[in-house]
Amino acid sequence: MHPYKRSARVGDLIREEIADMIMNKIKHKNLGFVTVTGAKVSDDLRNATVYISVLKVEDAEKTVRKLSSLSALFRGELGRRLKMKYVPSLTFKIDESIQYGMKIDKLLNEIKSERGPHDEDEDLL
Repeated sequence: MHPYKRSARVGDLIREEIADMIMNKIKHKNLGFVTVTGAKVSDDLRNATVYISVLKVEDAEKTVRKLSSLSALFRGELGRRLKMKYVPSLTFKIDESIQYGMKIDKLLNEIKSERGPHDEDEDLL
């Protein structure tokens, strides 16, 4: 028995395959630098949400629209690459966790700079 659910394993496969397709098959100049950060597949394996990160945040929505318009191409290629009864329909979304992590890091650095270097020694006691 596998240590985690089938939908999670299929999500990992879809993430890897779509990342490979974007890197090697899609030759669109307006796509920019895209990283596939994850894929969440429903338990019935009919729907998949693919999370992406874009280098230029201002191009994020345009990139999602472009990838969404290519979802039929991705599904067809996934059907050829993966041996599955059904290929899930794909929805592309921006992965917000990276921006959230950067915001938390910024807040922690602000707190650290407000406390000053002498306060750090008191925390060690």
